[in-house]
Amino acid sequence: MAQVSLQINGYPYVIGCADGEEEHLRALAAGLDKRIEDIKTATGLTGEGRLLVMAALVLSDELHDLRERTGEPPAPAQPVEKPAAKPSRRLKSAVKRAEELADLAEAPEPAQEATFAAGGEADEPAENADPETLAEETAPAENIAAPHEQA
Repeated sequence: MAQVSLQINGYPYVIGCADGEEEHLRALAAGLDKRIEDIKTATGLTGEGRLLVMAALVLSDELHDLRERTGEPPAPAQPVEKPAAKPSRRLKSAVKRAEELADLAEAPEPAQEATFAAGGEADEPAENADPETLAEETAPAENIAAPHEQA
């Protein structure tokens, strides 16, 4: 199987094809790129996804018209069943990170943990509280040390 590097609308794509089909694939890509340029000129569209969808619709319309002229019946529209996709390593990593973030969001704040551990109540600091006292009360639990351990 051959690999062909293409550039469509300024974006690089590497596409696999049968050996010997490389030039045909390059010609198809050049035609698609030309259609996208025509669409950009006519409509002012700039989004890559929209341009590719628009180009696909134009090509589909041309194929439909060609089939009508030749008397070939249009291909019946059938729902395409997608095979169950195996999650990629990147997706699994993103899901794991999202779950970790959700766990962190649900966990009590470190200052509250320290206050509860000391047997106190977690109250909101007063608006007129002394900044040094406020800083001590809201310090993360891991920064709280016995007086002789502080540097």
